[in-house]
Amino acid sequence: MAENESMDITRRGFVKQAGKAVLAASWAGMTARSYARIPGANERIRLAQFGCGARGGGHVRMVRMASEQMPVEMVAVCDIWSIAREQRAAQVKNLFNSEPQIYTHSEEMLARKDIDGVMIATGDFQHAKLCAEVVRAGKDCYVEKPFANVLKEAKEARDAVKASKQVVQMGTQHRSQAYPLAVRDLVRTGRVGKVVQIEQEWNVNQERWRFREEDTGMPPSVNDEKLEWEKWLDERPSKLREQDTDWKRWLLGKPDRPFDPHVYLEFRLYKEFSAGIFDQWLSHGSDLVHLWMDEAYPVSVVAQGGILVWNDRRENPDTCIAAFMYPKGFLYTFRTTLGNSYRGFSRIQGRDGTIENYGGEGASLFLVTDEGGRKEIDSDAMGPVYSQVPGMGPEKDRPEILRIPGAPPPDSSGPSDDDAIHLLNWLRAMRDRQQPNANVDHGFSHSIACIMAAEAHRSGRRLYWDPKREEILDHPAATARERG
Repeated sequence: MAENESMDITRRGFVKQAGKAVLAASWAGMTARSYARIPGANERIRLAQFGCGARGGGHVRMVRMASEQMPVEMVAVCDIWSIAREQRAAQVKNLFNSEPQIYTHSEEMLARKDIDGVMIATGDFQHAKLCAEVVRAGKDCYVEKPFANVLKEAKEARDAVKASKQVVQMGTQHRSQAYPLAVRDLVRTGRVGKVVQIEQEWNVNQERWRFREEDTGMPPSVNDEKLEWEKWLDERPSKLREQDTDWKRWLLGKPDRPFDPHVYLEFRLYKEFSAGIFDQWLSHGSDLVHLWMDEAYPVSVVAQGGILVWNDRRENPDTCIAAFMYPKGFLYTFRTTLGNSYRGFSRIQGRDGTIENYGGEGASLFLVTDEGGRKEIDSDAMGPVYSQVPGMGPEKDRPEILRIPGAPPPDSSGPSDDDAIHLLNWLRAMRDRQQPNANVDHGFSHSIACIMAAEAHRSGRRLYWDPKREEILDHPAATARERG
């Protein structure tokens, strides 16, 4: 097979079945018969947006796209910052041609009996507490990742969800997308044998999360002297004024501190509110690993990193790596730098072959090959020898690009974060009163990985998970026999 050729992987029987399952779950709409069986199927689902920043805008766009397939509308928006809630209300009016009710405080919005579900897109550290508030008010919930970045809050929110009858969907949208689901099915079939290692490297060359919400001029470049950065940081204005929000309410139980609009808007850079890369991208990365491997938690983790590029007073690393061991006996490594954007990838290495994804988080271009498998063991024990960039690899290794009938063609970018398929899965689960693709247990699982990685990095210790007591330890968890 030439390097630029690909083979439709559905030629193999096991992928035919996997593809059908994926399409049924992810792409095919509900049949008229199944839709008619749902109580209230012809009634319009009424949603509210909680948190009206940039991601909240994505939520509103998703609901508008979903409304083309299901009767759903956005009827309310809620945010303690006046500018944010006004902007989001204007977006709702533009997309739905109706005026949403605007709320400053969540308890007022949640008191409405006609709201069926609430979509949460607030700060990382607020997700778990607000999700618990929503389900206790009797509303279904779509909550962005990470589900939590404090273990106690993760447990409390999970327990609140499980004690309720509400349908809760995590914002880890790849659990509803065709290609990640097909990879899970390939691993289950044993296509690459026992998996021994999974690697992910997702990079970008930018001062991530520093200037996203600000009305400012151009910041200094990475090569400018620290003095230039200090001057710029001290002098830059902000469109957020203390009188236009509720600072103490935004802190949501965190220790009191003076109002700082930049901490408010760029919270992902500050360790009291977020773990930065570990909260943002590792939440997706670890969730994909859990999906592909049918795992729920790591055994242990070590982590390293630092601020190697952006000396802009951030407290979370701009370059980091975490390495996890899992109960099924494989190593998972995740690494990111914000100082170089060269070729992100994910790679699943099994004893009989390899699955490689080209691109960063969300990319849908997967190569499946026998390369790296045990059949290549020879006198050199190193596999094929290349004199140029290998591309697809040797034809004898049966390299194939994973393709799913009916799904968009794969590429190294993948679907938009605002793709409506994951939202539609939640809406259908609301109608059916069933579990969605990314339920609260999945959210709790990725939270464990993120919290452990952040704590391992900050402490410099190898940390362990005790699944029985649900605790993070600095020593291996005792076995059932050792516990007596």
